[in-house]
Amino acid sequence: MTTRQLQALAKEHGTPLVAIDHDVIRRNYATFRRRLPKVQAYYAVKANPAPEIVRTLYEAGASFDVASFPEFLLVYENIKHLPAKQRQDFIWDKIIYANPIKPKETLEALDEYKPLITYDNIDELRKIQRYAPHAGLVLRLRVPNTGSMVELSSKFGCDAAEAVDLILEAFRAGLVVEGIAAAVMQEARSRGREIKILDIGGGFPVPYDSHAAQMKPFSLLARKINAEIDRLFAPGIEILAEPGRFVVATAAAAVARVIGKAFRDGKPCYYIDDSVYHTYSGIVFDHCQYRVKAFKKGEPEICTVFGQTCDGMDAITQAEQLPKLEIDDLVYSEDIGAYSNASATWFNGFAPATIVHVNR
Repeated sequence: MTTRQLQALAKEHGTPLVAIDHDVIRRNYATFRRRLPKVQAYYAVKANPAPEIVRTLYEAGASFDVASFPEFLLVYENIKHLPAKQRQDFIWDKIIYANPIKPKETLEALDEYKPLITYDNIDELRKIQRYAPHAGLVLRLRVPNTGSMVELSSKFGCDAAEAVDLILEAFRAGLVVEGIAAAVMQEARSRGREIKILDIGGGFPVPYDSHAAQMKPFSLLARKINAEIDRLFAPGIEILAEPGRFVVATAAAAVARVIGKAFRDGKPCYYIDDSVYHTYSGIVFDHCQYRVKAFKKGEPEICTVFGQTCDGMDAITQAEQLPKLEIDDLVYSEDIGAYSNASATWFNGFAPATIVHVNR
């Protein structure tokens, strides 16, 4: 979206505002599929669960990675009109419930849909056996998170040494394990169990403004992934991935209004009608640093941008370069479509930003 379009949307809808461009979503999804032709993309709904985004990706042929029963139902809304057989085929082929730990109530609710779900320990397996015996299973492995911004290996995933035992235990319990990783697949095969699915997960990088110059293009990463798939896996293996950020991050921009200004610690400070508890929540929860930009021109100077809440932690940036701004001037941030408005709260009584979908 152009700056002129963003200003027009802010004039029409007010601020704070998040504008989501569905042409960009479709383009990002198509790029992923083109660069990784052997990989089926399961959109990680948690990245941005807007029903409009789910609908756009459903129409584009995407599959879905859900991590809660409400997320499952959000996807299900798009397919409930299908005949029962087509509906079940879609659930089997195009939805994975990728949260390894699930309340028994969720498993009971999921069981009638016969979904594909993940697990990583014996207690979870026993729970699935009791409350969701019709589910297909994918075993999640613990992998090194070197270089990752969000650490998950301490929370989820079994060690490779115990993986095959967990697979065999599932089969003994009358369940079917569909997916796992290469070396474990080979050992499982040697012990009489064939695994058909490899899920390589998510975490695909996005060239955020603050570090775009240091990031290698996705095409290079895709080339390496394709080479490893060809080297390690037989042609019949189904390869899954769970891109979320890659699909939606660059599809949205936030617009906010300057509601106050001050001079503190030797530099100008601007207060805007959004916050780290709202659209900029990715600063806290996702380790992102979004650039704040001005629509107006002028000589830039180092400044601080605060959010609207009373919390001292609510600093969006303490070293941004902006021209001199006045109250009611507008600012914007790009590439803010992932883990942003999805994590917004009503802290301090401030409502989350208005979401506007364009090019649907």
